[in-house]
Amino acid sequence: MKARSLVFDLFGDYLRYRGGEVRLRALAALMACFEVPEPTVRVVVTRLRKEGWLDSRRDGRETTYLLTGTAWRLLDDGRSRIFDRATGPWDGQWHMVIYSVPETERALREQLRKKLAWLGFGPLSSSVWLSPHDRTAQVKADFADRPSVRLDAFRARSEGVDADRDMAVRSWDLDGLDRDYAALLDAYRPRLERYRAGELRGADALVERMRLMHDYRLFPFRDPDLPPELLPTGWSGRAAHEVFLEAHGLLRAPAEEFVDEVTDGVREAS
Repeated sequence: MKARSLVFDLFGDYLRYRGGEVRLRALAALMACFEVPEPTVRVVVTRLRKEGWLDSRRDGRETTYLLTGTAWRLLDDGRSRIFDRATGPWDGQWHMVIYSVPETERALREQLRKKLAWLGFGPLSSSVWLSPHDRTAQVKADFADRPSVRLDAFRARSEGVDADRDMAVRSWDLDGLDRDYAALLDAYRPRLERYRAGELRGADALVERMRLMHDYRLFPFRDPDLPPELLPTGWSGRAAHEVFLEAHGLLRAPAEEFVDEVTDGVREAS
């Protein structure tokens, strides 16, 4: 787990619910649980501040780091994609985005593709991306201030469920995704009994819960949250999501208790 990702995950799962701010000494103490030294923590938060993800203020001799509005929006969007799943029947309509980006704007094109993948779109062809969910407005909003990006959005139906399944297989690596979900199940399902018994406390609970989040949070980049009729037989994704939610919930109380101990201890010692 990289130091930068750890800082984001600490803010996303804990510190955002404690005012979205943390004193540097408390953050360094939390990061020490992952064997990240304080000088590395200082470098990471300085970079995040320069990039516009964090603000800072002086509280006496202490430095406090705070989430910016941009960071709040990123964490809200990320939490929705990680924790939420589509409910209700699919209406059979595909939502398609066709884009055009000048060859001179390759970095912008890659940024657009990452955003499309994050929102659950898959590439039917190089510049034609589709999703069973209506998220085209989010794509347009995120690139509204980029005049070099041309986006056209359509809604369409295929010839039937067989054609739908074929398009799903062509647009996403469902077999590879299913194998990785199965591996996640193999890793965490046997641990649920220990979590239910409350065997993990303190820093151990925090580290385990953060590792769980680290192992799961990249799946939304790959999983389009397809309706059941488009999924392969024996799909592991739903079961993996349920195990993730249960494990994340079971570890919540001991992990948050430890975070409170660290942050309150630093505040009282100041």
